[in-house]
Amino acid sequence: MPAYEEELFGPVAAVIPVKDEEAAIAAANDSVFGLGGSILTSDLARGERIAVERIESGSVFVNEVVRSDPRLPFGGVKESGYGRERSSYGIRKFVHQDRLYRLRHHKPITPLEASA
Repeated sequence: MPAYEEELFGPVAAVIPVKDEEAAIAAANDSVFGLGGSILTSDLARGERIAVERIESGSVFVNEVVRSDPRLPFGGVKESGYGRERSSYGIRKFVHQDRLYRLRHHKPITPLEASA
């Protein structure tokens, strides 16, 4: 089934019948991709535990659709990418910070102090 084997984007839901919770977790992790996923459950604590401890994905949402928020890091695992974008974690990927040392004082100077 293409929806099971490919990385899909958009409002798509693949319904894959499984026997039990362990089989559902195995099916969710049986992918070379891992950008984001959702767990739908009536037991919120159980869904959060599974999301944190068992699912191999960059982001897992419990009773929500996959989405991004500029305040939170977002990115995938496996073949869905490396690293994070957005938030302070993501912006650091676009910044290169230099350091200058004064040998006389052995005190690090930040780039702003160096340009003054």
